[in-house]
Amino acid sequence: MPALRLSPDEWIVRLYGADIAGEELDAVRDPVEAALWGMAIRVLQLGVDVILEYGFWAQSEREEYRRSAASIGARSELHFCDATEEELLHRLARRNAQPPFGAFQIEEERLRGWIRVFERPTAEELYSREVPQPG
Repeated sequence: MPALRLSPDEWIVRLYGADIAGEELDAVRDPVEAALWGMAIRVLQLGVDVILEYGFWAQSEREEYRRSAASIGARSELHFCDATEEELLHRLARRNAQPPFGAFQIEEERLRGWIRVFERPTAEELYSREVPQPG
């Protein structure tokens, strides 16, 4: 699909380096995501699709972004790749052993914490949301 993919992790590594971790990483994530979302809004207004490679851990966060997209006339889709905790930990170990470009080390305990707070998308969330056309 022709689209602009925006990955906060890649931007964080470019701006702050691959050695960023812990509280420092947490402190820069929100501002980077906000800047990328600002760019995404402009790109959507130009009629180009955008893929946000964000965690979207909570349903409320997903809904907030979808409402914002709808407010500028953009449709939205949520793509969810399901994996067991065991598989996620295996992928993390492999990633940490040889981090790809644009990635940084993530501690296993940090991933386990994210797994505990993650809200699995509902079936309804996985439907594409078209923007209602005016009357």
